[in-house]
Amino acid sequence: MTSSIKLFSTICVIVILSSCGGDGETGSNQFEIVNNAGTIERIDPRIDALIPADANIQKLAEGFVFTEGPVWDSRNNQLYFSDVRANTIYTWSDEAGTEVFIQPVYEEATDHPSVGSNGLTIDSEGRLILMEHGYHRVSRLEVDESRTTLVDSYRDMRLNSPNDVAHHSNGWLYFTDPPYGMAGLEEDPARELDYNGIYRLSPDGEIQLLERNQSRPNGLVFSPNEETLYVANSDGNNMVWYAYTVIHGIIGNQRVFYDANDQTETGAADGMKVDVNGNIFATGPGGVWVFDPDGTHLGTIKANEVPANVAWGDDGSTLYMTARTGLYRVQLNTSGVIP
Repeated sequence: MTSSIKLFSTICVIVILSSCGGDGETGSNQFEIVNNAGTIERIDPRIDALIPADANIQKLAEGFVFTEGPVWDSRNNQLYFSDVRANTIYTWSDEAGTEVFIQPVYEEATDHPSVGSNGLTIDSEGRLILMEHGYHRVSRLEVDESRTTLVDSYRDMRLNSPNDVAHHSNGWLYFTDPPYGMAGLEEDPARELDYNGIYRLSPDGEIQLLERNQSRPNGLVFSPNEETLYVANSDGNNMVWYAYTVIHGIIGNQRVFYDANDQTETGAADGMKVDVNGNIFATGPGGVWVFDPDGTHLGTIKANEVPANVAWGDDGSTLYMTARTGLYRVQLNTSGVIP
């Protein structure tokens, strides 16, 4: 544990049922799992092959501010997730419940609420990779609990606020860089890049700009064959999911995969994952939208709170959902790859 984590653990021992746990407070590890915490909207009969008829959406924890960036750690059998606006990374497991892992993520004084980490993933050596808003960087948590900056600028200009991340089998890390970690968004006086980019980062630290013309790139995921990159656009004025053709790691041929601009429910095109057959589970208005690879909307997983991101966990067939103030999961008939 880092020194901040040790300090927090000490406080938890002294104040057992305060903000460290109990009675539904933030990060409580005493939460009793709630069953049937949502519904399944079935639009196409093919959804039944993916989601059981008796699917049980479970609420696992509550009391957060805005949860994001879940990733399953198979080595330790636990989920990591961010609370962007509480500047904290948590873990959750069936055995221990919710525990603070890093607090704070961003250690400088600020009035801006969204300075914590957002997207998280795990590298081939089991190290946690963080998309950090406040420090405008992609970082890696080392074995000694220090953090290494992998990239924080492009052509000597500071990144906006790295948001979500996807691995390619060639070792490159793909990430989006919208402005949500900046108080003034695109109009923030400290902003150095005049676009919201999609980038890739090589294992030896080379950064390449892949796309600068998508207005608010957010969640992203590769198709199983890595020939397509799906990227959510969380712009309220252009709420769509895009698909890009991937050739030798470079993306092109941008096209609209699905247009959700006619939707009125709460939520935006945000984080997503694919299953082993190429079906997309994408957070969007009202819940987690399920698409087949051709872009047909099969149905929506509607937890009691609208999720902003999802992750495969357990044996790969559990979908974990970070949804505003709560953490949810549902067992599926399909599965996805865990980093």
